[in-house]
Amino acid sequence: MLAEISIIATDLAEVLGCALAFHLLLGCSLTFGIALTAFDTLLVLALQNRGFRRLEAIMLVLVATIGVCFFVELMLIKPYWPDVARGFTPSLAAIGDAAPLYIAIGILGATVMPHNLYLHTSIVQTRMIGQDLASKQDAVKLARIDTIGSLALALLVNAAILILAAAAFHATGHGDVVDIQDAYHLLDPLVGGALASVLFGVALLASGQSSTFTGTIAGQVIMEGYLNLRIPCWQRRLITRGLALIPAFIGVWLMGDNAIGKLLVLSQVVLSLQLPFALYPLISMTNDHKLMGPFVNRLPTRVLAWGLFGVISAANAWLILQWVV
Repeated sequence: MLAEISIIATDLAEVLGCALAFHLLLGCSLTFGIALTAFDTLLVLALQNRGFRRLEAIMLVLVATIGVCFFVELMLIKPYWPDVARGFTPSLAAIGDAAPLYIAIGILGATVMPHNLYLHTSIVQTRMIGQDLASKQDAVKLARIDTIGSLALALLVNAAILILAAAAFHATGHGDVVDIQDAYHLLDPLVGGALASVLFGVALLASGQSSTFTGTIAGQVIMEGYLNLRIPCWQRRLITRGLALIPAFIGVWLMGDNAIGKLLVLSQVVLSLQLPFALYPLISMTNDHKLMGPFVNRLPTRVLAWGLFGVISAANAWLILQWVV
C-alpha cells in the first residue's frame, strides 16, 4: 500500500510538471495542461509491447534530454563555481528549521524514489541469462552499474536545478521567487532570451514522461510481486493517472497557479516518507546469508546501509514532529 502511494505521488508530480510544461510551451491554462497529461497514457500503451530494452533506451534519451537542457541553462546563467562547491558542504544549521528541512527531504525523495528500488530489483532479473553463479554475478554487476548510474544522474539533475535557481534568482536579488511558476517567467529577462524558458519547459516535459514510464512499470512489478495480481498495462495506467489527476485538479481549483509548486514539493516529501518502508526489507533481505548466499552484504555495506536508514528515518520523524508541534 505504501509503495502504491509513492507511485501515485510520483504521478502527481508528473501531472503537475507536464501541465506546467504545456502551459509554458503551448500557452494553455494550467487546468487544460493537467487535462492534456491524461493522454500520455496513449504513449505508454503504444510502447508497452516494444520490449524492455527499447523502453530503457527511450528512458535514457529522456534523461539525457533533461540533462542537456539544464546544462545549457547553466552555461547561459554562468554560476560562480566556487560558491557552488561551498554549497555541497553539509550544514546542520541549514536544515535546523522546518522549512529548509522540508525542502531537503523533498529533494531526497525526488532523488531516491522508493518504488524505483522495487523496479531495479526486477530489472536485475532481465539481465540474468542463466542460473549458474557466473551468470548471477554478471547480472548483479550490471544491476549495480545501472543503479549507481541512475542515482548519479538523478543527483546531477537535482543539483543542476538548485544551482540554476541560486545563480539566476538569489545572486541577482530576486529572492522573492519561491514558486516554480515564478521561476520560468523570470528566466527569460535574466538570461537574455526565450531559449531558457523553452529549455525549462522541455526538461519538465521529458522529466514527466520518464516518471510516467518508471511509475507504470514499477506499479506492475509491485502489484504482481505482492498480490500476484496481473492486470493489463492500460488499466494500471488509467487507475494511477486517475488517482493523480484528482488532487491536481482540486489543488489548482482551490489555490490557483500557486498550487503547482506546493503540490510538487509535497509529492516529493511523500516519497521520502515512504523510503524507509522500502529500505528496511531491502536491507534485511540482502543481509540474510541463507537467502543471498555468496551475494550477502559485507560488513561495511551493512553498517552504511543501516546508518543511512537511520538518518533518513530520523529526518522524516523530525519533520513530522515539527509539523505536529
